[in-house]
Amino acid sequence: MSYVLPTAKRGRPRGFKAWQPRAATRELLEQVHEVLHVYRSHLPCTARQVFYRLVAAFGFDKSEAAYERLGNVLNRARRAGLVPWSAIRDDGFHRGRHTGWESLGEFAETVQAWVDRYQVDRQAGQERRLAVWCEAGGMVPQLERVAGEYSVPVCSSGGFDSVTAKHDKAEQFAAMGSVLVLHVGDHDPSGVHVFGSLDEDVRAFCRELGGEVEFRRLAVLPKHVEQFGLVTSPAKVSDRRAFHGATVQAEALPPDVLAGLVRSAIESELDLAVYAEVLEREREQRATLAAWAGSLERLEGER
Repeated sequence: MSYVLPTAKRGRPRGFKAWQPRAATRELLEQVHEVLHVYRSHLPCTARQVFYRLVAAFGFDKSEAAYERLGNVLNRARRAGLVPWSAIRDDGFHRGRHTGWESLGEFAETVQAWVDRYQVDRQAGQERRLAVWCEAGGMVPQLERVAGEYSVPVCSSGGFDSVTAKHDKAEQFAAMGSVLVLHVGDHDPSGVHVFGSLDEDVRAFCRELGGEVEFRRLAVLPKHVEQFGLVTSPAKVSDRRAFHGATVQAEALPPDVLAGLVRSAIESELDLAVYAEVLEREREQRATLAAWAGSLERLEGER
């Protein structure tokens, strides 16, 4: 049986495609570039994070139709080279495993890169382990950039997690002993109740498994709305769950503000003297590994 590929809809771009946007779209792209420039040290951003920055900074229409328009503009702009591909994060694509090296020299270069990134468990010696739990998967890389500096793991969940997922995380936390989980999620009926469900269920599982876990809501908190001038929406009338005030999505927090909240929360829980000792041990071990990596490069040169 043969298959005939469907014909692309007329006007829909494929691959790289030059584009001359109209004046209104050019203005929107200028605003996008300004947002990406302001948060250049926190890239890549999700499209929804860019959307909320546009709403807050430029009065961009806060509607699903406007968000869809932004998504289409970003897609066209990246195809045309008007927005860097690396600036916007898309989730859902998984890369295959590495298939091998072309030479010993290439392997030696890879090893050297690993050595440069070598990091010990920087939570070693702390009385209580830390973890970050994020409701939005697209924000994980930005959170990892901050939390990873302290070897604090970041996990993501969307909506109400399955009982299997909560049991699996409880097993991991129980193996870690005593754990404090810093939670980042939407301030809306769903987000608040997701947090409560995780706290109660994971904590109960963990206790039965011999561990101890505490969930602490880090963001978005009600005070953050006024503190950071966040974009809000009224709660859905159809949602009958107990909730007071306007709703705010976690992605409405500016990336630098969120990074600051995570860093401050982590450092307030760490024994920084112990942390400094671990960093010194890491530097010593990296020096040892660098000498070993150099021997691989010399071996390639002798061939």
